[in-house]
Amino acid sequence: MSTLRVSAERLTILAHPNADALELAKVGLFHAVVPKGAYRTGEWAVYIPEQAILPEDLIEELGLTGRLAGSKADRVKPLRLRGEISQGIVCRPAKLAGRDLAAEHEAGTDFADDLGVTKWVPEVPTHMDGEFVAAPDLLRWIEIENVKRYPDTFTPGEPVVATEKLHGSACLYTLVVDTEEEFVSSKGQGGKNLALVADDRNLYWRAVRAHAVGEAARALAHRFGARRVGVFGEVFGAGVQDLKYGENTRTDRPGYAVFDIALDVDGKRVWVDAADLREVLAEVGLPAVPVLYEGPYDEKALFEAADGKETWSGKALNIREGLVARPARERFSEVLVGRTIAKFVSDAYLTRKGGTEYG
Repeated sequence: MSTLRVSAERLTILAHPNADALELAKVGLFHAVVPKGAYRTGEWAVYIPEQAILPEDLIEELGLTGRLAGSKADRVKPLRLRGEISQGIVCRPAKLAGRDLAAEHEAGTDFADDLGVTKWVPEVPTHMDGEFVAAPDLLRWIEIENVKRYPDTFTPGEPVVATEKLHGSACLYTLVVDTEEEFVSSKGQGGKNLALVADDRNLYWRAVRAHAVGEAARALAHRFGARRVGVFGEVFGAGVQDLKYGENTRTDRPGYAVFDIALDVDGKRVWVDAADLREVLAEVGLPAVPVLYEGPYDEKALFEAADGKETWSGKALNIREGLVARPARERFSEVLVGRTIAKFVSDAYLTRKGGTEYG
């Protein structure tokens, strides 16, 4: 998931090609469907992104009672309105009346607390849960932002590598070399510095053991002279999410593929460059997520690559979730104020029926 941030944004208004009474408000590269005439290009409004949970009073004020997703009809979810995808909500809530939205934008104000908006956190199935212990040495994963929210993340033409985003659950593994400690966690619990107690009934531990991640991590530590090694993979297949890729997580060898490696070298976190990752993983015997694009950054080409069918099984068994793009060589992003990495999400994935989002 991306970071939840409710922000003031300057709008560009576009015609809706299939509805006379609707228009499209453009925020970054997102389009949100709005009533015709409600906003003009250059005006400022508040943007509430997908996966936000709205309080009852705001839902009522915006006229969205009974129209949002989730069991309580309070979650913002992408949808198609008259053939156009709408992602997020553009509005001017009464609680923010009188606020200078242009100035708030410049200040980077997040209105989530003011409006009582929270981030949706899906429930985790029992076989993916377990007993947790404190793990301060665990290497945590990061939130990957949607490129539509941050369209200037990449420089046109810079060399990038884009891998398929497999729809599963992120599995975090950390080896502490000096103590031989191993930590396994989910993204959510890992973000709290919590690790799962080793248990063969737990999906993450079964995946790590079945794919010999510990042995691979020891080889990586030796190669790079690392004090800690973090292996970040996706566990996927029937029993995790609605997209199955021909894998079954209830077998002895759950579907698993690595999408990143972090190293603690001389007290600094270092990521293995995207240009080298496949070769490094092959050397230590770990499966890698498929590469869908490698070449100069081309926004149009990457959005096209985000659509289509999955490539993991070789049989195109389900739709593609999208892709994750990184520079071929790691660099700092002034836009994200951190690592340069972003996701391109398939519209078909966003608007599929019966989708699940665990872990």
